[in-house]
Amino acid sequence: MSQAKKLFDRPTASISNREGYRAYNRSVEEEYVQLLMTNTFANTFYADSQQLIAEARSMHETMLELDAEFMARALVFARNEGFMRMQPLFGLALLSKARPDLFAAVFSRVVRIPSDLADFLTILRGMGRGQGGRAVKRQVTRFLGGVSEYWALKYNGRGRGFSLGDAIATAHPTPQNEQQRELYRYLCGQDADLTQLPQLQALEQLKIAQTDEERLQHIRAGKLPYETVTSTLQPSRRVWIELMQQMPAFALLRHLNTLHRQGVFTGAGTHKVRKLKTQHINYIRSRLHDTEALRKAKILPFRFARAYREIELPELRDILAEAVELSFNNLPSMPGRTAIFLDISGSMNGEYLQTGSIFALALYKKTSGNSLFWTFDTLVQDARPSHEESIMKQAERIHARGGTDTGAPVRELIRQKYKVDQIIMITDEQQNTGSPFYKELQTYRHSVNRDAKAFIIDIAPYRSTMTPPEDLHTFYVYGWSDTVLSFIAQASRGFGGMVKTVQQIELEDDSMSSR
Repeated sequence: MSQAKKLFDRPTASISNREGYRAYNRSVEEEYVQLLMTNTFANTFYADSQQLIAEARSMHETMLELDAEFMARALVFARNEGFMRMQPLFGLALLSKARPDLFAAVFSRVVRIPSDLADFLTILRGMGRGQGGRAVKRQVTRFLGGVSEYWALKYNGRGRGFSLGDAIATAHPTPQNEQQRELYRYLCGQDADLTQLPQLQALEQLKIAQTDEERLQHIRAGKLPYETVTSTLQPSRRVWIELMQQMPAFALLRHLNTLHRQGVFTGAGTHKVRKLKTQHINYIRSRLHDTEALRKAKILPFRFARAYREIELPELRDILAEAVELSFNNLPSMPGRTAIFLDISGSMNGEYLQTGSIFALALYKKTSGNSLFWTFDTLVQDARPSHEESIMKQAERIHARGGTDTGAPVRELIRQKYKVDQIIMITDEQQNTGSPFYKELQTYRHSVNRDAKAFIIDIAPYRSTMTPPEDLHTFYVYGWSDTVLSFIAQASRGFGGMVKTVQQIELEDDSMSSR
């Protein structure tokens, strides 16, 4: 009997979650999508990183045996829609050996940037695969054919794991022109004619510049990205101001605290200095409130929340609070009446609860008053959300406590005979007391609304579920990407969940030709 059959040819009878409480198996595809969308190899409340790595490898290998095509589609989905990196790259490394045809079909949609390539090659080496074989070398060569000066500036990173130079030494790509030959030589640490490479020439001149005026001249002439400049020198306040004005939106958000510490936004001085600092704050506002730019940059709301917690300057905190509101503007509205339940139990403490609070409050605002928002642990409490107060300020008041009774908020709905069209629960699903969610949900459907749909936003990588797979009116959504609320809105109108979306991803035609 195959390992996959041993693991997954199983009844749908109840099992136990990590607290020993009643739970259910879910489909293999559901478990795999959950793994890709939630498992970052970081320690969680119930499992450390080494345990998660072992479980992840087992799940990747099982999915590879059961349905390699679904695996390939899921890797693309997780990398591009879920904005995950390490799990898709891990899966891609396993796929490269077992199914080179599928590997070739999805490589360019999973390995998007040089840091992806570096991590992919590192994973291969850690698995004892060396250079990965002919199929890997072919794809790496194709990738390296698109390397630009900008990528060389931003991602080369010699001495910090796999660099672009290491990749060139591994794949031995043939340069297509004089400029590319000199670029490859530079990346490999060899003498190169930098007159062919003006940006790299500007970088080398920056390294020996003696004054801020010279440094600014070379930064501007080479359009040098901030990562390159900050890894080359310790920027002065003047240099930070220059970098601020050319940073991408995500980098700007990540460096707000650094800019603040360097005195870009605050400090005593002349009227002229104070005016410049006001201009800098207004510049941040214009960048972080540009909704179209934020949409293209795919900055998730919790990124603003993280920066908000780190910044003390009130003007910047106000900018970030409003940016969170704006980041939800393009989300679809929810039809019908909605009950939103947020798990605030002890295992949710930290990033889970901080992010969950923001999503729950954003969802409440999108319903335009046609919903309720309750928090629960072993007790249920009306969060008393406001449509006027900012999401960030309301989220700051939500704190973790107590155990987990996922049935409690549904029991309260039953007690009040409160009819809703959909129940949305944000949780890690680790119930440890009370009556099970599914039992209460069945009672609610029987006694209040038989057509009520349930959506479980599962934010942890634990492999069990609160409802059996035969419940076709309960949908699972995994991770924190901006697709979360879109999936809920679509499914509430009759569309399928994440697994169905993955199944619809097209693979390149030539990927099937060798089968």
